[in-house]
Amino acid sequence: MGYYDLTKEERQNLVLEMKDEIIKDLESGENTSILLYSSDEDVYIRKNISNILGKTYREQNLFKEEIIHLAVQLLKNDDEKVRQTAVYILGEIGKQDAEPVFDYLEIALEDPHYRVRNTVMSSLKVMGQKNPKPTLIFAKAFIHHPNPEVRKKVIHGIELRGRTHPEDVLPLLEELQDEDNPQVRKMLIHVIGQISYKKGCLEKVTSTLKTWKNRKLVEDTIPYILEVHKNYPFSAMTPEEAKKYLKTNFNEYNIQF
Repeated sequence: MGYYDLTKEERQNLVLEMKDEIIKDLESGENTSILLYSSDEDVYIRKNISNILGKTYREQNLFKEEIIHLAVQLLKNDDEKVRQTAVYILGEIGKQDAEPVFDYLEIALEDPHYRVRNTVMSSLKVMGQKNPKPTLIFAKAFIHHPNPEVRKKVIHGIELRGRTHPEDVLPLLEELQDEDNPQVRKMLIHVIGQISYKKGCLEKVTSTLKTWKNRKLVEDTIPYILEVHKNYPFSAMTPEEAKKYLKTNFNEYNIQF
């Protein structure tokens, strides 16, 4: 039975039980329960491990060295589910203390299993939201990585910060405006669209795109920005308002509105 097959009360009781067992592991130096839960087939069980350890690390200020050491050890495990849990834990640590986790996120970016590599993007998202400055420095170091998959994941990883502070991520995205890998270019367009719909964001995105030299990329991006506004009823501008605004600002571009 999966985590979300349980009732709300059963889930709450399970989390409390997990927390007790995890704290006992940390106190004893044993990882029996942590390894058991970290290798569970249910990703939500594994995420609960990282949430519990993250809150213990940040809010209770307990077992900090032990939790960092634990994440590093889990990252060496043969089971990709355990390594994925390690990356989730690193993301939770990085919400508060980014420096201790960057070397290990770099290792995870090169992991042989896609599940672990994908989780780096998730961890960068939560870190960028809570601890943006060092996270964006890390991202800047990897956006020109020779492996296009790494570039793609790093771009995706800064999306969440960009949704509320597009001005923080647009300079990094600009560095990739001449990207020639189709999948990375597609992700670049996706992220630009996703950081455009909240209040005040379309204006910031627009003013920046008008300075970019790669007009073809801009012309390919504007339709996706409009699509986002159509799909998200909670956008700051209605689709009609966004279309009018973009048409006014990009009237000299080859765009079919």
